[in-house]
Amino acid sequence: MAVWRVILTLSATLLPTSGVVGVDASGFDRSHASKHYTKRAELTIQQLKVTLLVDAKVNAILDLHVTTTRKHDSQIAPSLIKRNPKNIDVLLGDKGYDDQKISRLARQYEVRPLIKHREFTSLHRVWNARLDTDLYGQRSQSETVNSTLKRKYGAFVRSRRWWKQFRELTIACLIHNVDRSL
Repeated sequence: MAVWRVILTLSATLLPTSGVVGVDASGFDRSHASKHYTKRAELTIQQLKVTLLVDAKVNAILDLHVTTTRKHDSQIAPSLIKRNPKNIDVLLGDKGYDDQKISRLARQYEVRPLIKHREFTSLHRVWNARLDTDLYGQRSQSETVNSTLKRKYGAFVRSRRWWKQFRELTIACLIHNVDRSL
């Protein structure tokens, strides 16, 4: 995976990135197993969770994290921030990434986090109202890239082994970047 990540990073350099980066997760099905087989074999993992780090201006995929577990978004985002601090100036995320650890880590790497707060108190509503709405509105570009990947290359992976499934998704992201550069 390390080699494929380097190639993905090189493919992102083909596009003029802006530093405004959105993070979003999506699920990809494993197509090789039928529902009957997974139930009979007592397989519990039926989807892969793919978290993409996407440049909001040119829709380039800068990095990805793939997992077979049900990790929460706030547990995955720190590894993406740590791997790509030079590519991120502003981090855009939805309420799933509302965690103090993510905000502290982002500020430690001199990244401005623009993440909506979950509204438990009136103070959270005030903080959400103060967000830069023009910049935060670009967060939807990461969701667009997730949708594009699923429409162009399928919402499922064909490989049988989990490490090959990870590589298959990385190659799809790589092809997406090359396609965007052309």
